[in-house]
Amino acid sequence: MNEIIIELTEISPREFFGHQNAHIDLLKKYFPKLKIVARGSKIKAYGDDEHLEEFDKRLDMLMTHFAKYNKIDENVIERVFTSNSQEDYATKQSSGDVLVHGVSGRLIKAQTANQRKLVEAATNNDMVFAIGPAGTGKTYTGVALAVKALKEKQVRRIILTRPAVEAGENLGFLPGDLKEKLDPYMQPLYDALRDMIPAEKLAHYIENGTIQIAPMAFMRGRTLDNAFVILDEAQNTTHAQMKMFLTRMGKNAKFLLTGDPGQIDLPRRVISGLKEALLVLGNVDGIKIIYLDDKDVVRHKLVKKVIEAYKNIEHQN
Repeated sequence: MNEIIIELTEISPREFFGHQNAHIDLLKKYFPKLKIVARGSKIKAYGDDEHLEEFDKRLDMLMTHFAKYNKIDENVIERVFTSNSQEDYATKQSSGDVLVHGVSGRLIKAQTANQRKLVEAATNNDMVFAIGPAGTGKTYTGVALAVKALKEKQVRRIILTRPAVEAGENLGFLPGDLKEKLDPYMQPLYDALRDMIPAEKLAHYIENGTIQIAPMAFMRGRTLDNAFVILDEAQNTTHAQMKMFLTRMGKNAKFLLTGDPGQIDLPRRVISGLKEALLVLGNVDGIKIIYLDDKDVVRHKLVKKVIEAYKNIEHQN
């Protein structure tokens, strides 16, 4: 009798095995001639080579499904273990315009016309600017695109950054070490990632550097290869910061810059690096600028009214 051992490295065993190992019990029904044991993060199977080879292939399909969709259930297991081939199963699972299957199988997709334009622009260009007011899904859609690229192995890492500039606040006056000072500024990026990647896997990615979340100062001197890089709140960059960031672009890199020129928190008389970049780079081939507006707001319905009200006041002034 031979054996194979499969270890779940980036998958939560608790979720993959199911409540009281219910999913493992299903596997045993499909392979009654194998002895299957699940302990810790390992699955062991004992039997003859022919059945072990088929079991290994099907289990790999199931693990691939879990890695992409963050969820399996009885129906998924049945489809995986009864499909004719991996290609046949993959065709059946085609998800149209879904960008990412988030935590608990949540479908994350572009919800508005301009968000779909953003997705198309990021697919066809290596550098994209997403410009629009609060709540239009700039950051969220961008993070979804980055996670999609990572899952599909188009890039090896995701790098998320933003300038640590906020109205009325200063890093020096915040308590804690450098990470604790910076985390509040990076919170919107963490929030989006938590919707799209299970907690254990996200922690693993951050620990091994597959996902890096850092302030702009940490970008200086680096060449960002094989990465999907997002600069969030780009309106709060200076001329020097923006030029430094844009010239970090390495081979096989995607850059997405998001910002709202109407919410600049820089000191007076300091020119926004984003506003300047939009003027300088507007006609450069390979760079695309997508504008979102209040029709793209996907937060509470009052957010649209708030944006409209402030827009009316600004026009009066």
